[in-house]
Amino acid sequence: MCIHRGEEPPISGPDGICNIFFEGCNLGCIFCQNHEISHPDCTFRDSLPDPEQVIKRIEKILASGINTVGFVSPSHVVPQVKAIIRELNARGLKPVTVYNTNGYDKVETLRDIAELTDVYLPDLKYVTASLAKKFSLAADYPEVAIRALKEMYFQKGSVLRLDRYGRAESGLLIRHLVLPGHAEESKLVLESIAGELSTGVNISLMSQYHPAYLASEQPPLDKPLTREEYESVVKAMGKMGFRNGWIQDMDSHLTYRPDFNRKHPFESK
Repeated sequence: MCIHRGEEPPISGPDGICNIFFEGCNLGCIFCQNHEISHPDCTFRDSLPDPEQVIKRIEKILASGINTVGFVSPSHVVPQVKAIIRELNARGLKPVTVYNTNGYDKVETLRDIAELTDVYLPDLKYVTASLAKKFSLAADYPEVAIRALKEMYFQKGSVLRLDRYGRAESGLLIRHLVLPGHAEESKLVLESIAGELSTGVNISLMSQYHPAYLASEQPPLDKPLTREEYESVVKAMGKMGFRNGWIQDMDSHLTYRPDFNRKHPFESK
């Protein structure tokens, strides 16, 4: 758990977001930047696993003026997510809740947490089954993720509602990471969002890829993303009519390299 200032502007807001990172994941992405805590053989363990201590840590962060709590990779621990939100509410705390997911979610689960979730922050990684199998060990990812995003869209619509400080209060923001050697897949992802949902949804088109975890063993993921690849996807996004969202600088990969052995994984000190 930490204050994270590296998310999209309406998610972090001016002061950051209280992000809760869970061990494990329901995908096996070979390029995962959070691999220290996500992969099955991870040795990292949170020093404060007791539920009451977790709630107290959240309360302390919220007392500092931050009003948003994010649950990162929560798909396999939804009961715990629900318990945390309900306990905070029982104590009179009503933070904006962000369900920060890889998109590999059951529709039934999303319906179950609908009343407790303010903002959905899902990935849409691929729409080609062979790539999903090769890079994330889940050939059915495209169909599962599209169904999930449709449910999120049904619940929230395309408008990302903001407060007076520019912080998201409710809505849907879809992330997509452009992978080296796969700019055409990124364009197919955008086409799928446009066709299945709307070009009015908010998109975060990310250039922050760097070869993490097992990616160094899998060309072309062993190389950085090129400017030409990323800019071609940005151009395609504009041509498709997407009008809401964010793009990143090409040096963004230098910023998003967490070290979960530090108290603040995304800060150097």
